[in-house]
Amino acid sequence: MARRLFDSPEYPTVSARGDDLYPVHRIFCVGRNYADHAREMGAEPDREAPFYFMKDAQSLVPSGATVPYPPGTENYHYEMELVVAIGAPVFRGDESEAENAIWGYGCGLDMTRRDLQKANSAKQRPWDIGKNAENSAVMTGLVAASEFGEIGPQRIWLSVNGEIRQDAHLSDLIHPPVAIVEHLSRFYHLAPGDLVYTGTPAGVGPVKPGDVIRGGIDGLPDIELTIGPAE
Repeated sequence: MARRLFDSPEYPTVSARGDDLYPVHRIFCVGRNYADHAREMGAEPDREAPFYFMKDAQSLVPSGATVPYPPGTENYHYEMELVVAIGAPVFRGDESEAENAIWGYGCGLDMTRRDLQKANSAKQRPWDIGKNAENSAVMTGLVAASEFGEIGPQRIWLSVNGEIRQDAHLSDLIHPPVAIVEHLSRFYHLAPGDLVYTGTPAGVGPVKPGDVIRGGIDGLPDIELTIGPAE
């Protein structure tokens, strides 16, 4: 009888309403989805279609955690983001089907080894080692889409040690959540358990051990992360 050679980890979860837990299977991320952030990264905003990278589900950590400063970088950046949680299957969906597939929203941090991302970009190599770092996908609990309301006027902000570094509104998104889900469903069978980080506003920057990151989006739980010493 076949047996597994080793125990495999369970899917990580984030809290939802009440005592419910949302198991996370995949994490998709949208790049440069705020015009000012695209420009601060040295690129012109692309309004034609979003583009994506991915993080391992095992990189997920809950808001309030302390994580070690990661290896291999001297320029570790925060990115504050609205996160979409998929709650129904959708493949090649239209706008209505994409909207109905969204279960809810949360706050997320896309932590990034910026020096490694930039070095690989310059060589036209993938971003994985810069973006898919361990402990780099930070998440709050989820709020149902019906409770959160229409995307647009909500403020999105982030502070480091109490100093505001990012401050914008969700209306600044180039590609809003429904458009992202509709587009992404052309390439993947999206399903419950998929999270989509929708991009970050301008103002990204480095953190160091001992720094405390806090952020928020109107109508969602605030997020917090402490950077611990390097291992």
